[in-house]
Amino acid sequence: MTAGRGTVEQDFIIERIREQFQCRVLWSEGRPCLEYKNIDELDRISDYVRANFDTELLDVFFTAIESLPAD
Repeated sequence: MTAGRGTVEQDFIIERIREQFQCRVLWSEGRPCLEYKNIDELDRISDYVRANFDTELLDVFFTAIESLPAD
């Protein structure tokens, strides 16, 4: 993963995402998975990652899943 200013660590990107958005990061077999609220939030997070880190969301996360509604 690279940005215009050099290499950016995956953990750093994940921390910035968690600070900016109300999402969760789950871990599966040591790989980060993004849990988002709705498709609009996923689009905003994807745009943020692209704009700020010059990489794609799925280059940071193993997968992204939508939160299940509370019963």
